[in-house]
Amino acid sequence: MVVFMYTAPIFVAFSLHFTVKSEQLKPLQWFGIIVAFIGISLTFLLREAESGTASAPNMLWGDLLAIFGAISWSATTVLVRKSSLASAPATQTLWYQLIVSFVVIFIVAIVTGQTQYSLTPTVMGNLVFQGIIVTFASYLIWFWLLRQYSASQLGVFTFMTPMFGIGFGVWILDEPLEMSFIYGAILVMLGIVLVNGHKRIASGLKLLLRKPIS
Repeated sequence: MVVFMYTAPIFVAFSLHFTVKSEQLKPLQWFGIIVAFIGISLTFLLREAESGTASAPNMLWGDLLAIFGAISWSATTVLVRKSSLASAPATQTLWYQLIVSFVVIFIVAIVTGQTQYSLTPTVMGNLVFQGIIVTFASYLIWFWLLRQYSASQLGVFTFMTPMFGIGFGVWILDEPLEMSFIYGAILVMLGIVLVNGHKRIASGLKLLLRKPIS
């Protein structure tokens, strides 16, 4: 799930290429998009070939929902980039996103009849962690880091999120690692690196090519 969700930068770059002139993709970014697309395709196709169980359709449906989540996430980024929110303070943008998310999720919960819950210690711990650590503290630290370092430098560290997601899933949840997923995840993450880090990669290649051969 975390690997598929973090394909969002791919969809952002692809969408902005056709809508914002200054955000047009470079050849290295196009190559990254192709690599990521191949990785996603391999994950679906090889998993279907490997798995002959009855749960396979549910797994594929879950994968498709994760991709749709990434597309939705990228759509919010594109909307911010193309609206007046692009010049608004980051805290204001975050506040708008949280308010809209609350309203939408609240309505969906009522419509789908998911308003009942049991207030167990696990649920309380989860709410505290999500509310204080994830939503509040992590964003505060992120905005502080944005004032201290460049966004491009910090963006590189977001590539580690899928790796942590995979690692914790295997370690804590005992999730199996299918070969189709491993191959696909490697290509997807490579594509994300090429799309987001194309400037650094290109400058590194230029320096390497200019370096005299001893």
